[in-house]
Amino acid sequence: MAQPSPLAAARRNSELGLVLMAAAISAVAYVLASLGKNSTMPATLVPFVVALLAMLVAAHVATRYLARGADSTLLPLALLLHGLGYVMIARLSDRRAALQTTWSFVAVVAFVLTLLLVQRPADLARYKWTFLFLGAGGLMLPLVPGIGSSVGGAKIWVSLGPINIQPGEFAKIALALFFAAYLADNRELIAAGTRRIGPLRIPEMRYVLPITAAWAFAVVVMVAEKDLGSALLFFTLFTVMMWVATERAVFMVLGLFLFSIAAYVAWRMFDVVQTRVAIWIDPWSQYEGKGYQPAQAMYAFANGGTGGTGLGLGSPNKIPAASTDYVYAAIGEELGLVGATAVIIAFLLLFGAGLRIAVRADRAFEKLLATGLTTIVAMQAFIIIGGVLRLVPLTGITLPFVSYGGSSLLANYVLLALLLRISDSSARRLGEVPDELTIGERLAARSLRKAQSTQGAQVPTSEVTTA
Repeated sequence: MAQPSPLAAARRNSELGLVLMAAAISAVAYVLASLGKNSTMPATLVPFVVALLAMLVAAHVATRYLARGADSTLLPLALLLHGLGYVMIARLSDRRAALQTTWSFVAVVAFVLTLLLVQRPADLARYKWTFLFLGAGGLMLPLVPGIGSSVGGAKIWVSLGPINIQPGEFAKIALALFFAAYLADNRELIAAGTRRIGPLRIPEMRYVLPITAAWAFAVVVMVAEKDLGSALLFFTLFTVMMWVATERAVFMVLGLFLFSIAAYVAWRMFDVVQTRVAIWIDPWSQYEGKGYQPAQAMYAFANGGTGGTGLGLGSPNKIPAASTDYVYAAIGEELGLVGATAVIIAFLLLFGAGLRIAVRADRAFEKLLATGLTTIVAMQAFIIIGGVLRLVPLTGITLPFVSYGGSSLLANYVLLALLLRISDSSARRLGEVPDELTIGERLAARSLRKAQSTQGAQVPTSEVTTA
């Protein structure tokens, strides 16, 4: 048995302290929101605190025993964002808060199972084509008649009885796994660029065609479903991973050029894009129509000022999508510039921790996967926060860990577990944590020893001699 690692113990103890701090902030925010809304202590305070602590401690214990060398800041940051988002959802809708509670427990269970099942990140690379088909299938599910449904003009939902899921949230992770595995195997061939077009060196088509076709398929399906936010996310994911894999800036420049063309074509072809651009530029002229929500978001930020109105004392319910697309505006009103900035800082720290994991990884697949998963979270946060602040046209996409939505929450906790597993794997190879056998490897070794002992105990009949 390997000796315990002082570094791993320090990381986990730091994580525990930060997790408890996140729990305390969430509990205090819950009380303040209830006092501001009803002027009474919440009747569900004790059950809320017990459930909150159980969920947070379960996530920490799973990390402590299954990923001892992992980064100590990722989980607390995610839990803090999750807690603040839940408080705002509970402040806006009791029904949605109850549903979000259920999904929160399911997400933590998925987090633990991911850490338990994915013991060696490199093993995932063997299933890259499986992830491609799962991702492509998930993207196409909403287009299947009978189960696909449209909300807000985007056909991105699948209804299975009483359960509504958004398969695109899971498809993003599956396709990131495929991109990372494929690029890890072919990055040198793609970067080499054996053909020339003028001053540019381009790779052989047989090496770039599979991954380009997968990316183009994903973007086309997202456009067909009018999920333009996810289309932009996939575009960015592909461009960043190609740039990191090949270390050639030409892919980033080419990606920006193609994005500019695609954005212009989408603006010319789709009325929904023209409408969103119009209300992005001037929501006030359409205040009685499509511009109502972005205008109300601006009023919310103005009402919040620097310190906010206080939890439960604002009017975020005047924004129809306050718990989903515009949850950041609700936070900005009741927590003010200080609270809104704190949320951005939390995402920046999350982004920085993800990139640190990617830099520390010494295997191409793990480095690319960490980069891709971090890009997903960072780009989602940028798209929705930038859209609410009118920095960019708003597209329907969730704010990771904060917005209401079970599919998004579940997918983001799986993504978080994968990042922690990559971090733990790097710590083991760097000697920061003893590289012990995984649970699966121990079970396989035990089965092998048992089979060998059984075989050794048997005496072949041909060797039996008679007197």
